[in-house]
Amino acid sequence: MKHLIFLIPVLIFISCKTSPGTGLVIEGELKQWHKVTLLIHGPSTSEYAEENPFLDYKLDVTFTNGSSTYLVPGYYAADGRAGESSARGGAVWKVHFRPDAPGTWSYSVSFLKGKNIAILDEDFEGEAAGMNGTEGNLEIEASDKTGPDFRSKGRIVNGGKGYFNFQGSGQIWIKNGADSPENFLAYRGFDQTYRFSLKTEVREGEADPQKHIHNYEAHIADWKEGDPAWQGGKGKGIIGAVNYLHSAGVNSIYMLTMNILGDGKDVWPYSDYNERYRFDCSKLAQWEVLFDHMESLGVMTHFVLQETENEVLLDGGYTDVQRRVYLRELAARFGHHLGVSWNLGEENGPHNWTPIGQTDQQKKDMASYLRSLIPWPANIVLHTHSDDEYQDKYLEPMLGTGTIDGPSMQIANPTRVHERMRHWVKASEDAGERWVVCLDEIGPHWQGVMPDSDDPNHDTVRNHCLWGSLMAGGAGVEWYFGYRHAHNDLGLEDFRSRELWWKQSTLATRFMNQYPLEEMSSRDELVDIAGAYCLAKEGELYLAYLPAGATPAKLQLKHSAPLNVAWYNPREGGELKQGSVRSLEGAGAKSLGLPPSDPELDWVVVVER
Repeated sequence: MKHLIFLIPVLIFISCKTSPGTGLVIEGELKQWHKVTLLIHGPSTSEYAEENPFLDYKLDVTFTNGSSTYLVPGYYAADGRAGESSARGGAVWKVHFRPDAPGTWSYSVSFLKGKNIAILDEDFEGEAAGMNGTEGNLEIEASDKTGPDFRSKGRIVNGGKGYFNFQGSGQIWIKNGADSPENFLAYRGFDQTYRFSLKTEVREGEADPQKHIHNYEAHIADWKEGDPAWQGGKGKGIIGAVNYLHSAGVNSIYMLTMNILGDGKDVWPYSDYNERYRFDCSKLAQWEVLFDHMESLGVMTHFVLQETENEVLLDGGYTDVQRRVYLRELAARFGHHLGVSWNLGEENGPHNWTPIGQTDQQKKDMASYLRSLIPWPANIVLHTHSDDEYQDKYLEPMLGTGTIDGPSMQIANPTRVHERMRHWVKASEDAGERWVVCLDEIGPHWQGVMPDSDDPNHDTVRNHCLWGSLMAGGAGVEWYFGYRHAHNDLGLEDFRSRELWWKQSTLATRFMNQYPLEEMSSRDELVDIAGAYCLAKEGELYLAYLPAGATPAKLQLKHSAPLNVAWYNPREGGELKQGSVRSLEGAGAKSLGLPPSDPELDWVVVVER
C-alpha cells in the first residue's frame, strides 16, 4: 500500500553531507565512476498533484571539470526514501552524477517550473523553482573498487570497432547475458507490481493473469548478509538471482521496462497501469537498488523500452509528450549507470501479426531524443524480428546513420546464426560505421535454450548459436528460453535450470575476450571444412571452430612465418592443449592435425605466432 508523505523543509539523511553554503545535500562516495547524488529541496508535491512534477518541473545540473561539461537531468523523488517508505509525496528531487575523472568538479543547478517544461525545447523560459541557481564544487578522488565492479573499470561504450569497450582503457567487454525472463522486473517485492489483463483467453506464449508474478524463491538462499534489500527484507529473491547469475559468469540481464498490452502485462514504471504521464517513485527507487547491486557485480542492465505489441502505445509511435516524459524519467533515474544498453523495442516494426508499428523515422527520432537526454555515451540498439525479410527491411535504413550502435539480433533458425551475424557485421562496415552486433534471442520461438534436464549437452546451441555468433564478429550473446519448457521466458523462477548452459556460454565468451578481436575478421574460407568458423589476423593469429567430426582440417596460410598450434575444449574449457601437429610453417593449405582427444567432437584451434 502507498502512503502519502509530505516533507517539512528540514531534511535528514544518513551518510550524507551538506554542500557548504547551499543547503544542498550530497550522497555517495566522491570518487571517479561512483554514483554521486545531489538531493535538492524543491516544491512539496506528489505523484498525482495538479501541477505534474514529472512534466511541469525541469531539473538539470551542469557539471564541469576543465573541458568536460555534462548536463545531467534530475527527477522527482517524493520524500527522498520512497523505496523504503512507499511515499507518493514529498519535497525531494535528485540528480545522479558519474564523474569520469578525479579532480574538482563544479556544479550549477537549473530548476524551472512551467507547463510541460520537462519535455519542451531548451529555449523555453520557465519560472525559477526550488534551488535554481545553486552552485558548488565536488572534490573527486580515484576509485577504490576492484574486480568485476564496473566502478573499477568505468563506463561500457561502443568502441567503434564492433565491440563494447571500457571507456578510457579501451579494454574489450563481451556480453554473456540472460534474455529470459523478459519480464525480469515483474517481481512481487516491488511496489505496485502485478499482472493486469482483461482478456479471457490467453494465447500460447503469453502470461496467464491468473498466475503469480516472479518471486525467485529458489534464489532467496543466494542473498548474502550485507546485500541490499528494502522494507524489512523485500528483494532477497531478485538480488539472490543476480548473485547466482554473476557466480555463473553472466554479465548482462535483458529486461522490459514497460510491457503494457504485451506478453507479460506486468511491468510498468507509471503510478498506475493506465497512467502515461506520472511515475511510481517508490517502485523506481526499488529498481535502482537492484541496478546498483548489478553494477557492483559487473552485470549490465539491458533495458528494452517497449514490445512489438505496444510500440505505438505512446503517442502513436511518435516521440511526443508521452514518449518524451517516459524516456526522460528513465534516463534521469538510470542513465548514469556504467553498464547500460538501451533497446528501442523488442521485435520493433510492423509485421504479419502486429501490422501497426513504428516507422523508420519514428525509431530514429526516439533514438535521437534518448541520446539528447543522456550526457554520456549511450549504447542504443534495436531488437529485430526473427526472419531475414523483416531484419533487412528495418535494419538497412539504419546503416551508416548514427541512429543505433547495433542490432539486438533475434534469429529463428539456429543454423543461420553465423551467416546472419556475419552479414550485419559486414554491412555495417561497408556503410562506414561498424555496428556492435549481438545475438540476443534464438529460435525456435517455443524452445530457445532448453533446460539442462531436457538438453544437458546443448550441442546445437553451442555450435551454431554460441560459437557461430562469436566467430562471426559478434560482440556478445544473451539466451532466450522459449515458452514450452519449464522455467520458460515468462515463468522462470530458477536460473539454475540452465546451469550447464551458463558454463558453456561463459567458457566461450571468456575465451574470446583474451584475443585482439578488433584486429580480426571472419575468414571462414581459410578452413577447408564445411561448417567451420574462422576469425583471423592473417599471418599472426587464427581462431578456428571445428564442428563435430570436422577433423583433420586444413588452414590456408599466405605467410611463411612459424605458427604454433594448440587446441581448446569448448565443452569443458581448461588450458590449451597440444594436438598431433604442434606448428605450421610456409604458405599454402596446412593440416591442423588431430585434437588431443575426442576427434569426433567439436574443438577450437588456436594458431598463433
